[in-house]
Amino acid sequence: MSKKEEFSKETIDHISKLALIELSEEEKENLSKQLGDILNYFRKLDDLDTSNVSPTTHPIDGLSNVFREDIPWKSLSNEEALKNTKHKKDGFFKAPRILKE
Repeated sequence: MSKKEEFSKETIDHISKLALIELSEEEKENLSKQLGDILNYFRKLDDLDTSNVSPTTHPIDGLSNVFREDIPWKSLSNEEALKNTKHKKDGFFKAPRILKE
């Protein structure tokens, strides 16, 4: 891809199929330009001189384990969890199908 080239229609079609989203032609054109702009921004970052910058593993030096202690407690029963939903089946929440076959 050249410095100012946008993503091709075929690439956008492929990405939208992988993501299971339908895009209009206008949305595809906008997405192509936006993704191209993002890549161009990263190309600008590639031009920065970082030879005197030491690598870091975390933005805050000296930070150690910050996790809280894992204390188990009583959770909701199945009946309590489902008591406010209208859509349930066989002891589970029932949700609409989102994947195409």
